[in-house]
Amino acid sequence: MQMVHRPSPAVSFVGRHNSGKTTLLVKVIAELVSRGLDIGTIKHHGHSDFEIDYPGKDSFRHRAAGSCDTVIVSPTRMARVTELKVEPECNAIVETMPDHDLVIVEGYRQSGLPVIEVIRRANERDLAAADEFCDRGSVRGVFPCAVVTDMESVAHAAYARGVESFGLEDVSALADYLMRVFARPGLTVAIQAGGESKRMGRSKATVPFLGAPLLVRIVERVAPVADELVITTNEPDQLGFLDDIAVSCPLRLVEDAYEERGALRGLATAFEAASNPLVAIVACDMIFASPSLIVHEAHALHQGGFDAMVPHNKFGFEPFHAVYRAQACLPAARDAIARGRVRARDFFDDVRVGMFERDALMAVVPEGGCFINANTPDELARIERSIEEDGDR
Repeated sequence: MQMVHRPSPAVSFVGRHNSGKTTLLVKVIAELVSRGLDIGTIKHHGHSDFEIDYPGKDSFRHRAAGSCDTVIVSPTRMARVTELKVEPECNAIVETMPDHDLVIVEGYRQSGLPVIEVIRRANERDLAAADEFCDRGSVRGVFPCAVVTDMESVAHAAYARGVESFGLEDVSALADYLMRVFARPGLTVAIQAGGESKRMGRSKATVPFLGAPLLVRIVERVAPVADELVITTNEPDQLGFLDDIAVSCPLRLVEDAYEERGALRGLATAFEAASNPLVAIVACDMIFASPSLIVHEAHALHQGGFDAMVPHNKFGFEPFHAVYRAQACLPAARDAIARGRVRARDFFDDVRVGMFERDALMAVVPEGGCFINANTPDELARIERSIEEDGDR
């Protein structure tokens, strides 16, 4: 399988020249990095003639000779200088910077990203911006989600409008806010491996597939995008073979929280066991489970403020290849179980569900097949032969 990259969430800090954006951001970046976050940054430069290379360097000579795209690489650092005909959109730049917990943008007010406005009393240019924010709640037509200011009038106006407000020295509180609202949440991938399947004649988790237990295949497919792996099972003593698998994240076996089995109870067990805010659910017989789909579901859930992001196609919902917000979904699932409900989707009416529709699915998994599961030895053998003959997905 190809390496899967995670889209990076992003937020923009904006303000006038000399408003103190860079001074503030240097402190905020250092604080976030000290907390273990992987931070990327973008700085928008208002002048077209800025230069990061200089005469005498070999790379400068390359460009002087006519190269329009020069990459400088060392064992620990890489830089790229590209001559542009059209300035790229900020979102397009963010898309080239995957796998960060957060990308902090300085500038790009009109990018469509969430905006944090910096307004400083000592900067004359900020006085008009302060008046505009106090009167309208916006600056140059953009409504910020937060302000950073040393002006009481701006802080009061923010409070009255329900906008977050921070002082210029409130670095720790601002970092808390960025982590809570914008940074990529941790993701637990929970593989549902309940136990014996009547039609399969044995546990699907342990049935051989391409020379190893089927569960090994699923673990190896989804582990690269997980911050934690949880396997829900009622037969932990049969899964000792997992000790021999090298994965890049913690892996835990969790026994079912309910004596009586069922789809909804399995989800509740996973939500309760997860150590991270987001939980991706994957069934252990989904042979072509897609790590790329998990990543894009988690990103869409986070960006859209949903409690669940569930694939939806002509067959309806696919709750066993979806991502959920544990804090909201666990109590909703428990309430549904208490009412005697058993289907995986029986709590969806009580949470904010985003549907990952067919077009989005095709864009992320163009080869399809990620919801295919095997319920009988014949089905499993047929899929195994197809992989051996036609290659894997």
